[in-house]
Amino acid sequence: RTYPVALSVAAGQWMINSQEFNYWQVLSNVLLTAIFAGIVLRYFYIQQQLLRQEEAELKSRIQALQSRIRPHFLFNCMNSIVSLIGSDPEKAERVVEDLSDLFRASLAEPGMVPVKHELALCRRYFSIEQLRLGPRLKLEWNVEELPDSCTIPSLLLQPIVENAIYHGIQPRAEGGTVEISVQASDNRLTVIVRNPLPKSTEHTRKPGNRVAMENIRHRLGAYYGVDWVFNAAPHGDVYITEISYPINQ
Repeated sequence: RTYPVALSVAAGQWMINSQEFNYWQVLSNVLLTAIFAGIVLRYFYIQQQLLRQEEAELKSRIQALQSRIRPHFLFNCMNSIVSLIGSDPEKAERVVEDLSDLFRASLAEPGMVPVKHELALCRRYFSIEQLRLGPRLKLEWNVEELPDSCTIPSLLLQPIVENAIYHGIQPRAEGGTVEISVQASDNRLTVIVRNPLPKSTEHTRKPGNRVAMENIRHRLGAYYGVDWVFNAAPHGDVYITEISYPINQ
């Protein structure tokens, strides 16, 4: 009759051992979970640090692009101002104002601006270059009515029109026409710049132009991810640069 007592003692011991076993199992699971969580948090921390570093590098690249005003353009502009002071002081004053606006935009913090502001800046740049090239430089604007939501990375178009003049108009004795088309449709903005190609085979597009174009690609990628288009290539006797990206971003 002592068997039931022995069985009850054995059952109690088994329950104690079972409870101890479950306790250590739960503890080990908690430790494993904590380790895994620490690894995940460390991963996201490193990713955040890398993202901040990439953003800082991208910002410095954007600032470098914005501050890129060719020295020869500045010297030519200054010479034009000096020559106009005596003959046409009012025009000289307008040139100073246009140049001031260009430098103000160049030194401003990188960001998005209305497309209308960017186009106005391009017009100022053209007016300065026309002082140097005169009737050799002709402009053709095809700009649709744009909604207020149309924005563009600051100083994105100015290097493109600068290259159109520098590589397409300046080498040609007869000059040529730079065409700028801007339209908004299907919630996308499309900008197309056309300029004639030099007839002389001796003139080639310089490496600096490719650097500027590569910087523009980086800027579009920074603002629009993969949803953008940037093409720049010769087509027959003209060089066409096209940009397209979503309006609401």
